[in-house]
Amino acid sequence: MKTNFRISRQWPDHVSRTGLLTLSLVAAGLSSCKKPEAVAPPPPVVEVMEIKPSDAPLSTTLIGQLDSPQNVEVRARVEAFVDDMNFIEGAEVKAGDVLFKLDRKPLLEKLDAANGALGEAEAALHKYRTDVARLTPLYEKRAIPKQDLDNALASVDVGEAGVVTAKARVESAKIDLEYCEVKAPITGLIGAKQVSIGELVGKGEPTLLATMSTLDPIWFYCNVSEVEYMRAQVKSQETGKEISKLPLSLSLGDGKVRPDLGKFVFIDRAVDAKTGTLRIRAEFPNKDKLLRPGMFARVNVDLGVRKDSILIPERALLELQGKTFVWVVGQDAKASQRPVQVGEQVGSTFVILEGLQVGERIIVEGLQKAREGAAVNPKTAVQLAETASAAPVEKAPSK
Repeated sequence: MKTNFRISRQWPDHVSRTGLLTLSLVAAGLSSCKKPEAVAPPPPVVEVMEIKPSDAPLSTTLIGQLDSPQNVEVRARVEAFVDDMNFIEGAEVKAGDVLFKLDRKPLLEKLDAANGALGEAEAALHKYRTDVARLTPLYEKRAIPKQDLDNALASVDVGEAGVVTAKARVESAKIDLEYCEVKAPITGLIGAKQVSIGELVGKGEPTLLATMSTLDPIWFYCNVSEVEYMRAQVKSQETGKEISKLPLSLSLGDGKVRPDLGKFVFIDRAVDAKTGTLRIRAEFPNKDKLLRPGMFARVNVDLGVRKDSILIPERALLELQGKTFVWVVGQDAKASQRPVQVGEQVGSTFVILEGLQVGERIIVEGLQKAREGAAVNPKTAVQLAETASAAPVEKAPSK
């Protein structure tokens, strides 16, 4: 007789409830140990500007030195002692004004001697002519030989030459006497005296007494390289202007720009082979006599206006390994670095010759936040200002 035993394993009610509660708590603990998924940071905010065409004023700056159109050295032409000085150093004098007076007495003696020699020559000539007048009828009557008459005629020629020589010596003595009054050859500013009263001048060489200069107009000289000259030619051709007719503005060391414009008056015919530069001269009005020879100055050359140019601020440019780049923001709000060719500077902006198109957007602030191909949050300056004004102002805690 087989007996089937059925073993039944059942937990008590209180044990089953306790186990289920423990399992649920363990499952809840395991789920709480999982790390939350990382949230991607928002794209960085950058300031952008849209490229728009504008007119770019073209100019170049020349650095040079001022000089007078006439720098005249006043020198003693005769040997004499300085008796008097009739001018104030550094003042303006008129042409013909007596500047120095030299001792006249030795030259008066020379003039008297020359006049005496002239009188002797004229007396001798008169005798020779009288002899000819006396011997001519005798020769016609065959009373004297022809040689006597020929000698008398030759003596007249010698006498006439002697008179001419004596007159020339008189004129030379008069000129030397006039040189005792040293007069201003031009109207202009006179510098410091180079001699003193009582000093012997003109001994062996014309002694320098003083130097004079005309100041209105004043000249500006500079040397430009052939590359700069050719570049200026190209720019002026682009704007349809001639270099000789370009308006020039001059400024001195204090940075102030002179109100009167100048012009080019001379461009040398050839480039100096030693320096590779071209000599250029410009002329400026100087009615107030403020500009003086020897001053260093800057001249700004207005080359005209280039139409439809692309101008971007300097802060938008990056230099890397000798090349210049900008950050461009595409329609997908992603930044990309692009090389550009930079032209001349216009104030705080630069002309971009190649690399950018009208309508594109570039980053002007926050360049360090941009990464190649990464998204950015582009905002214009106006949008950033509106956001800043709309932000709540935090109040200081009350004490």
